[in-house]
Amino acid sequence: MTLVGRANVGKSSLLNTMMGRKVSIVSDKPQTTRGALRAVLSTGTAQIVFVDTPGLHKPRTLLGQRLNRTALNAVEGVDTVVLVVDGKSGVGGGDRFVADRLAPADRHVCVVNKMTVCPGPPSWPSSRRWGVGLRRVLRGVRPYRGGVGELVAALARRLPEGPPLYPGEPADAPKGGMAAMGGEVDERQWLSELVREQLLAVTREELPYSIACQVTDWDWPYVRCEILVERDSQKGMS
Repeated sequence: MTLVGRANVGKSSLLNTMMGRKVSIVSDKPQTTRGALRAVLSTGTAQIVFVDTPGLHKPRTLLGQRLNRTALNAVEGVDTVVLVVDGKSGVGGGDRFVADRLAPADRHVCVVNKMTVCPGPPSWPSSRRWGVGLRRVLRGVRPYRGGVGELVAALARRLPEGPPLYPGEPADAPKGGMAAMGGEVDERQWLSELVREQLLAVTREELPYSIACQVTDWDWPYVRCEILVERDSQKGMS
């Protein structure tokens, strides 16, 4: 199942909540997610393979074009596309931009995220503002707005019957780390993403948003991670 949506609607945070652990990095900067990250959730009765994607947007740079291609490629061949919209800022043109580029509507599940910070009565999603907006975006698809546990159960019911694609998670697996990745992302890549998350959090003006990280030496618990910047003048800042 692929999670898609415009930038900063909370796809990665929602994925972490459904997984019950940190599998995708988050920040307040748009397009923090750079690749299609897979996370495997085994519930005992079902195995859900989630794919977290970069936020879809109107690209203005080559990086933006690449991120859009990554997100759109990730919706091919999946059973369900989970369109995430922001319950705080509302549905708008950016959501329609995303929905227009997705698969047929019968594969859509719309999740209204950030409901806890959205003002209004319980009937909020049926209000004129949201009802009209969602109809334009989803063309009749009903938005899902229950709790996270109910959402996971609802997504599991949409899966076709079949054997698990990945081995079950060991009972003594650590709550965090690569057990949730189903072997799709190696430990080095995951650790380099954690370092990049911290750089985005603590370096606001010093380093460019386009920084990248890679693990070069691994002798656990000692790890060396290189920070890649655009220009030589930025090396001293990292």
